[in-house]
Amino acid sequence: MEKRFVTTGDGCRIAWRMDGPEDAPVLLLSNSLGTGLEMWTPQMAAWTRAFRVLRYDQRGHGASDAPAGGYSIDRLGRDAIELLDALRIDAVDFCGLSLGGMVGQWLGIREPRRLRRLVLANTSSFMGPPAAWDARIALVRERGMAPLAEASVERWFTAAFAARGGDAIAPVAAMLQATDPQGYAGCCAAIRDMDMRRTVTLIEAPTLVIGGTKDPATPPPHSEALGRSIAGARLTMLEAAHLANVEQPQAFAEAVTAFLG
Repeated sequence: MEKRFVTTGDGCRIAWRMDGPEDAPVLLLSNSLGTGLEMWTPQMAAWTRAFRVLRYDQRGHGASDAPAGGYSIDRLGRDAIELLDALRIDAVDFCGLSLGGMVGQWLGIREPRRLRRLVLANTSSFMGPPAAWDARIALVRERGMAPLAEASVERWFTAAFAARGGDAIAPVAAMLQATDPQGYAGCCAAIRDMDMRRTVTLIEAPTLVIGGTKDPATPPPHSEALGRSIAGARLTMLEAAHLANVEQPQAFAEAVTAFLG
């Protein structure tokens, strides 16, 4: 299926696509900062056997619109809810990585009835200090995505994987380069202003937290803190940096499949 679009209440077009058996339970996937729905390609063959997989491009990314100004986690969470409403989907299993995992936390806190089970990968409830995000916003507005591309890819993968995983890394680097600077900056503002460290304790959905043992962006203590804060959460650590689903595609797919059961 090609990408389709829904329009949110504030006029933003959100791109989405659905794959897998029509009668299977829906698994909603949410992408990281600087990527798009294609970041989940390594898992699609495995997950479409058992799930109707719904992917979308976060506001500001991929084929979705990139409105001017700063966004918020509330707005990004509402985008996911309005997508489900438009498609008349009541409840889903959810898997989000990094920024997508922040959206997942918001859903667990604010819209629990829409979730069956929740997977939060390589993510955090707080990523300060705000000044660092302001500096990144200023850089991308002044110079575009190019200065961020190389530095980001270095943080997303271990050196060992970078040396051998060119075929897997190239599409990710291309997604980052193609991201609208205005949309990237808008999502940076959402991360800058986010702090769910207390409210994440309200999540009641069965939750799997996946971390990367060598993740410099959301280091292991961030994953461990999430695991402690959410009652009954399971914690799985993979030998990977930030984009664990790309660096450890099979292990990531199997961990999620086993949890969703």
